[in-house]
Amino acid sequence: MRINIAFRAFLTLVLSVGLLSCNNSRDYDDRSRATGWDINSDEGGFQYNTDYKEQEAGPGLVFVEGGTFTMGQVQDDVMHDWNNTPTQQHVQSFYMDETEVTNMMYMEYLDWLKKVFPPTQENFRNIYNGAVPDTLVWRNRLGYNETMVNNYLRHPAYGNYPVVGVSWIQAVEFSKWRTDRVNELLLEEGGYTKEGARLTDVQAGTTFNTETYLNAPSKAYGGNTEISQGGDESQDLIDNQNTDADGNALGGQTYVQRKDGILLPEYRLPTEAEWEYAASSLVGIRDYNVYRGRKKYPWDGQYTRSGDVKKQGDQLANFKQSNGDYGGIAGWSDDGADITAEVKSYEPNDFGLYDMAGNVAEWVADVYRPIVDDEFNDFNYYRGNVYTKNAINEDGSVKVVGVDEIEFDTLATGRLVARSYPGDIAQVPVTEEDTYMRTNYTDSDQRNFRDGDKSSSRYYRSYQEAEDDSQRMYNSPTYNVAGAKDSTGVAKRGYDTADRTTLISDEVRVYKGGSWRDRAYWLDPAQRRYFPQDMATDYIGFRNAMSRVGSKSLDDNKKARN
Repeated sequence: MRINIAFRAFLTLVLSVGLLSCNNSRDYDDRSRATGWDINSDEGGFQYNTDYKEQEAGPGLVFVEGGTFTMGQVQDDVMHDWNNTPTQQHVQSFYMDETEVTNMMYMEYLDWLKKVFPPTQENFRNIYNGAVPDTLVWRNRLGYNETMVNNYLRHPAYGNYPVVGVSWIQAVEFSKWRTDRVNELLLEEGGYTKEGARLTDVQAGTTFNTETYLNAPSKAYGGNTEISQGGDESQDLIDNQNTDADGNALGGQTYVQRKDGILLPEYRLPTEAEWEYAASSLVGIRDYNVYRGRKKYPWDGQYTRSGDVKKQGDQLANFKQSNGDYGGIAGWSDDGADITAEVKSYEPNDFGLYDMAGNVAEWVADVYRPIVDDEFNDFNYYRGNVYTKNAINEDGSVKVVGVDEIEFDTLATGRLVARSYPGDIAQVPVTEEDTYMRTNYTDSDQRNFRDGDKSSSRYYRSYQEAEDDSQRMYNSPTYNVAGAKDSTGVAKRGYDTADRTTLISDEVRVYKGGSWRDRAYWLDPAQRRYFPQDMATDYIGFRNAMSRVGSKSLDDNKKARN
């Protein structure tokens, strides 16, 4: 009897341990770890995308796995310039365009603007005109370049060449447009919006904006959720997706939310750290000296010509080889281009990115300062944060920009650029109430945080403390055109004649990489230069990046490590 009792106790213990083990390793995909309730049940309750695997690369993008690298100049520092002193930085994983944004890509943007905001209408004219690249950048007082002035942007012969004549501000606006168009297509392909609405039903007052859709989906497409199809027929722009397992409508409206994982993060300009890390492409080399920053170019080696037996002597990038030598002697030694070259004309680096040296230099997101403050931050370094929040109406809803509420920024060049489009959520700076008791930031504008280069200012005062214009931290030129107009409404133009000590200001941005106009010295990814954000040249283009959400590595990479 005692044996049976002991055996039963032992068996109970074994079963209990087994059940406990099963419970500990239980798959919680369909049940909540917090409450044990069913997730995504037919009876209702909490709905969540438990089948999400990982972010997919958006159109044109390739994956760049993040890591640690030495940012800054590590060799051939012939200028002894301290603005790119080596610092160790860590960059999170992200995605980047495999090529520069091309003329064809930018023309698609212009075509969309022309259709949705016809420049023939007075209230829309400056939207289109503000986005058109400056083709006059090709002119030279002692050169004949009218062929590029007239043809480079629009002629199909240059369709796959990198777009130039684009200011930093224009590049940012293109990135915003691209975000909305990609996500708009994802919703259509998923059956969440009317098929073809992005082509047939969108007008100035019914444009799609990603953040508007996520924050106030009923106001997406200008709040116009029903489009007449002729006669008594009509179809919702935002289709009803609330159905049962058999496809029968259950009533109500289902909208995609962030937690569904369907919409992609924004297309944007890469930060300086991201761009330099991606260009250096250390991932393909297992060498200690290279890891410590001893890699000179995006490719392996110390020279600009290929050492491969089959391609020996071929140039690896499009750059100016010497005075008056933009392409080499015609024939086998030529680099294939005198101005820009067609994208993918040269081999990609180890991340699969083309032309990270030469062809065109590229805008990055950062405001330029002579120092990279790694003492304060060495993770995802970026200078240029200006924090905003959604504008809220009196009834608590977000304020969506209307057709008659378009606001324009007047650039130093006198050009008008739309600050927001109809359908966007209006933005306002964060206030002291928003930052009360915060330790990580206190103001909306953080561009000047810890940038105290004393030699740049006679008085060494902040912008807020300066008694007059000459006492600013960076005593750079100012122009009267912004906000100043004459009696006819035309912006007044005027040059700054005051004594200045620097060209650095909050309105100058970093650009990276050598171009077709530059010598080999500038092909080093560590080199950094700056240019006014509202001006353009014939040698600066750009490419987009996108943040990665979730794991640092792709599934294949994670499996390989395991």
